[in-house]
Amino acid sequence: MRGKDDMSKEGKEKLIEIAKELKEHLPFTTLGAFTGILVMAMIIFAEVSSETSYKAFYTLHPIHVVLSAIVTTSMYKEHNLAKSSILKIILIGYIGSIGIATLSDSIIPYMGEVLLCLPNPGIHIGFIEKWWLVNPLAFLGIAIGYLRPTTRFPHAGHVLISTYASLFHITMALGATIDWILFLPIFLFLFLAVWIPCCGSDIIFPLLFSRKE
Repeated sequence: MRGKDDMSKEGKEKLIEIAKELKEHLPFTTLGAFTGILVMAMIIFAEVSSETSYKAFYTLHPIHVVLSAIVTTSMYKEHNLAKSSILKIILIGYIGSIGIATLSDSIIPYMGEVLLCLPNPGIHIGFIEKWWLVNPLAFLGIAIGYLRPTTRFPHAGHVLISTYASLFHITMALGATIDWILFLPIFLFLFLAVWIPCCGSDIIFPLLFSRKE
């Protein structure tokens, strides 16, 4: 049985590691949000329809869920030296991917749509609207993360795909025209939608539940 000092030391080590990971992911997340704004400008210029944005969202969001599940499960397995039950691993992988991907791709973008008074705000919850697609893919990602743990490449793809999934959720709410001054706050919402939730899913969430032997 571990003493309070050991638990306190382990908690401090986790906080230091989390802060380090968040700092390291700032530049890449900023780049992702910037490319998202460029894509949005092209979407507006090309007059892409809301229906196309909807299809793009439901292509990218499920991919995001798979990558998130892979990285969350891999991160937990990598840092959890003590044995864990399969049920616990599945719960951490599922909540860390579905829950946080929904926050990143749907809830935060929807908040941005409402706060920026976009013409057609609407929230799209993937694991409910398309439960038959999103939920099985989450379990597929958990299985991959458990059997073949990997974190680096899926996380990079995770950040970019999450950026574009959040972007297409927002572009569904756009009208025929948009004031260019809105690009700055949309950039901020894209950044927040990706940085905190994605790092939370891939890094913070699994580390909080990991423990040493």
